[in-house]
Amino acid sequence: MKSSSGMKAMVLAAGVGSRLDPLTRLIPKPLVPIANRPVMEHILSLLKRHNIATVISNLHHLPEQVPAYFGDGKNRQLSLTYKHETKLSGDAGGVRSCREFLEDGTFLVIMGDLITDADISYVVHQHKTKGAIATIALQKVADVRHFGVAVVDSDSFIKGFQEKPSPEEAISDLASTGIYVLEPEVFNHIPAEGDYGFGRQLFPALVQKGLPVLGVQVFGYWSDIGTIENYKISSFDALRGLIDMELPGEVNQYGWLDQGALIASDCDVRGLVMLGKNSRVDADAVLKGHVIIGDNCHVAAGAVIEDSIIWSGSTVGSKARITDSVIGSFVNLPDHCVLTGEVTNESVKPFVQKRFASEHRSGVHSQRPVIAG
Repeated sequence: MKSSSGMKAMVLAAGVGSRLDPLTRLIPKPLVPIANRPVMEHILSLLKRHNIATVISNLHHLPEQVPAYFGDGKNRQLSLTYKHETKLSGDAGGVRSCREFLEDGTFLVIMGDLITDADISYVVHQHKTKGAIATIALQKVADVRHFGVAVVDSDSFIKGFQEKPSPEEAISDLASTGIYVLEPEVFNHIPAEGDYGFGRQLFPALVQKGLPVLGVQVFGYWSDIGTIENYKISSFDALRGLIDMELPGEVNQYGWLDQGALIASDCDVRGLVMLGKNSRVDADAVLKGHVIIGDNCHVAAGAVIEDSIIWSGSTVGSKARITDSVIGSFVNLPDHCVLTGEVTNESVKPFVQKRFASEHRSGVHSQRPVIAG
């Protein structure tokens, strides 16, 4: 079903990404990598798969980096436009700022921190077939306490909302996915200025006015990467093949190796690995569980990496031990470094070797790196 052909879309990408701090201090959230590709690149690939090729994105935090990466989209057979928001005004306010670009027909809005393989063509088809002014793609969730849920009637039109109800009080388990199909008429219901949101303001207002707001249940994979925990889960789900998405590199006995990547033959690989372009893992290294290593990285001899993500340009020293951690770009982790449950975009100073040796003999490892004073 390709009913979305010819539509325009907006990717909401202006958020600061504070819950991913410190990773987003030097990179905007749309460029945070999932399986060695920016999350926004996966979103654009999904849109293209459904024949949506004309896209605008609002930007705010480190706004110059996104156009520098994607350009005008022509090399991806897309047409990309950008809107710099100097002051954030809510998600609906961000769409309002792009009214001139969007108001010539039905359009789609998608949050810029989503990883999903939802059938958006089906959502568009239902929207048009049922004559809705707005349609929200919904998915069932196990724990309603973390979501706003929608109450729908027998024809799937939304009759009300509950914001993060307790399980005992919840009358629905259908949560918004952050994917909307909208008619230009919605701009008449958004105030001309000031902060304005979809979930708490626009959609309840449309329902209260008796206008047709549709809820369409979607299936497949859906997650936002807005927290460190969700980021790790989604990254490893991609590695495990649980998401219908294109992964970089060629499949081999270890997982995915991109162009120029090399794992020494005597490495001990116990799990699934993704190794980016021109990255190298030296002899006697151990890769356990789920390990994603970006482009141009070097893992030195004897290092142990378990259930961790390392961004492009970083190095892991000899006999370092990295567990359950996310390491940003161009980070240097020295020999014998021990990191457990860390999230960092800063290089670690070399250990005081005497102290490390004492801890190592006693079998005690610090939860944070021991840093030279």
